[in-house]
Amino acid sequence: MNDKKLKIAVTGNIGSGKSTFCNYIESKGYKVLRADDIAKDILVNDEDVKSEIISVFGTETFSGSELNKKYLAEKVFAEQQKVQLINSIIHPAVLKNLNEQFRKLFVNEKIVFVEAALIYEANMEELFDYVVLISSELMNRFKRKEKSDKYTFEEFKRREENQIKEEEKSKRADFEFKNNGSIQELEQKAELLLMMLKGMAT
Repeated sequence: MNDKKLKIAVTGNIGSGKSTFCNYIESKGYKVLRADDIAKDILVNDEDVKSEIISVFGTETFSGSELNKKYLAEKVFAEQQKVQLINSIIHPAVLKNLNEQFRKLFVNEKIVFVEAALIYEANMEELFDYVVLISSELMNRFKRKEKSDKYTFEEFKRREENQIKEEEKSKRADFEFKNNGSIQELEQKAELLLMMLKGMAT
């Protein structure tokens, strides 16, 4: 019997619905690692990363031990160059963390998912067996972020501009699921993916 272990990335631009997709996968008993949460944890708790961030972006990056999200959003994510710089500091630590978790999880798991917005931006696709893209029309994505996080269109566009365009990601992804309908339709697509992957991992 083939004992193939699969590392699956789930990505998508801001507001695509990748978190909803991954929440469904998690509800079915699969392990989902969330790169954003790992990165935030590293930012706050990894003293080497923290000191490097402060030296590059200033003491305003933190209020005591708390990450100053407002400062980061306004100062860092406003410029592509600064986004690339902060990512170059954080991403190596994220990759190390992911690889450590893969080693532990694959003792019992055959498939592990990683939700990550910046798979292509961080050149992380080689880490995975397959990359799944969740795509959605721009205004649908904006409306989701407007509803969930009270984003203005300007805030949404600023973050969108720091991501590779969906059209480019579509060419590079192994699977693509469009999310322009209901949550139930997206969950059905997640179920389809799980069926395909289970066949590959056994």
